[in-house]
Amino acid sequence: MKSSEGLHLKTYCLLFLMVTFGPVGDILLGKGMKMVGVPLAWTPNEIFHFFLRAFSSPTVWLGIGSLLTYLICYTLVLSWADFSYVQPASAIAYAIVALLGHFWLHEYVSPRRWLGIAIICFGVLLVGNTAFRTTEHH
Repeated sequence: MKSSEGLHLKTYCLLFLMVTFGPVGDILLGKGMKMVGVPLAWTPNEIFHFFLRAFSSPTVWLGIGSLLTYLICYTLVLSWADFSYVQPASAIAYAIVALLGHFWLHEYVSPRRWLGIAIICFGVLLVGNTAFRTTEHH
């Protein structure tokens, strides 16, 4: 396998991991925090107990772990691919978040929001067909 083919494969693999672990982490963190609930008051004691409840939730920790995995993949792919490619290409995660929110968390997603997500996905297709490295490497 040529070097550029290997780089393409690594880029696509890390983008796939990013658009998997990012939305899953967001959903898990959101679900965990909804289970924790809101602080009853904004006193230091209640805020402390709120964080104690949050950080004792396995769902919150799974969300944090997923988001940490996303951050590692994001950092790695940015070491060789342009930010102007990576950020739009990973925007497909917006569609995944909406799908997970709708089907897993049973949230209502309005037709207007679905239309916006479809426009984003179309943009991702356009960006995905460009070179992932456009700047000179010094």
